[in-house]
Amino acid sequence: MASAEAPSEALITDFGAIADGATVNTKAIQAAIDHLAAHRGGTVVIPRGVFVSGALFFKPKVNLHLQAGAVLRCSTDMVNFPVQRTRIEGHFEEKFNPALINAKNCDGLQITGEGTLDGAGRPIWDLFWKLRNAAPDPRNFPNLGVPRARLALIESSHGVKIEGITFKDSQFWNLHLYNCDGVLVRQTRFEVPDDYKQAPSTDGIDVDSSRNITIDGCFFSVTDDCIAAKGSKGPHAMEDRDSPPVEHIRVRNCVYKRGGGVLTLGSEATIVRDVIVENCRIIGNVRVATLKLRPDTPQHYEDIIFRNITSESTAGAILSVQPWSQYANLQGEAPPESVVRNLSLIGIRGHFAAFGTIKPNPGQTKISNVLLKDFDVVLQQDKLTASGVTDLKFEDVIVNGQPQSA
Repeated sequence: MASAEAPSEALITDFGAIADGATVNTKAIQAAIDHLAAHRGGTVVIPRGVFVSGALFFKPKVNLHLQAGAVLRCSTDMVNFPVQRTRIEGHFEEKFNPALINAKNCDGLQITGEGTLDGAGRPIWDLFWKLRNAAPDPRNFPNLGVPRARLALIESSHGVKIEGITFKDSQFWNLHLYNCDGVLVRQTRFEVPDDYKQAPSTDGIDVDSSRNITIDGCFFSVTDDCIAAKGSKGPHAMEDRDSPPVEHIRVRNCVYKRGGGVLTLGSEATIVRDVIVENCRIIGNVRVATLKLRPDTPQHYEDIIFRNITSESTAGAILSVQPWSQYANLQGEAPPESVVRNLSLIGIRGHFAAFGTIKPNPGQTKISNVLLKDFDVVLQQDKLTASGVTDLKFEDVIVNGQPQSA
């Protein structure tokens, strides 16, 4: 056991953690966190080895560092993630599992190192598909129908840095940022195994009701959204004080191998504005821009820019702006109105499966001021399907060697 005089670092093995890949070390690691918190803070250090744990709750001024070869692995026994009130899918769920790493009101939090957060997700994914496929209507089987843990939930925190580590095989979302202001995610990897066709809800980063977020030099190989902007949902979403806008988001220098899209707006989102995605490479079947239009939610998407995006293989569609109705529920209300405006894609290069689609929820969505500029692309489906758009502009758009116009 560590001495009463708290060092600036707390090695979890000094608190009884065992790196055998089987022992559940939640109590030992939480003791290290609590010890530092009681002595003006410091850094919890995970050394080389595989340490299994349940839900951990960080406290202000306590950081996490994973040394090279360190693996902090989720237990797959959900008794180690006892249900609680938690933010998930656009609202607070009264009874769902916490994450492996939970940090609330932890300004200045740092999660760094060369090690790995491992969700051990494969048996959880298998169970999800078994139950979903047995459901009367599999499409409506809820994501929350299977207990499972995110790898990290950071909420209501300022000045956060996550750097160098790998998020691997998450049971659910990898990194969930809720109501945060000023987060840097840099040189971080988000991965699921190449041999698993569809690991459910393994989003890389979910930017939920947060602002001033920078994602720089990261690698994504997941089977759901690589980065998703999220907020609230439902006909009263604009009145939800728990869900401020997603705004001032910067994504740059990232590489995308697998996933639903470079950036996705939705599945739960209300106001998303001032977003720039730039200087990124796609090396697999990944869409560029995905804007989901929920028929049950008033949504305002504006000032969204994708620029200097290059596909080095055959990526997915360039853009998808269209209705998304899974789980929609108007709750007896009239269909709300939504706005998409000032969407720009500039400097798009390489091979893609399709140009894509822009279309509104009829009578609900006003789409305007869409700029497609400086394209030189090879497309298998070379026509943009567009309807209900005001002021759609093509400037220097070359498709399959031929100039295109709106």
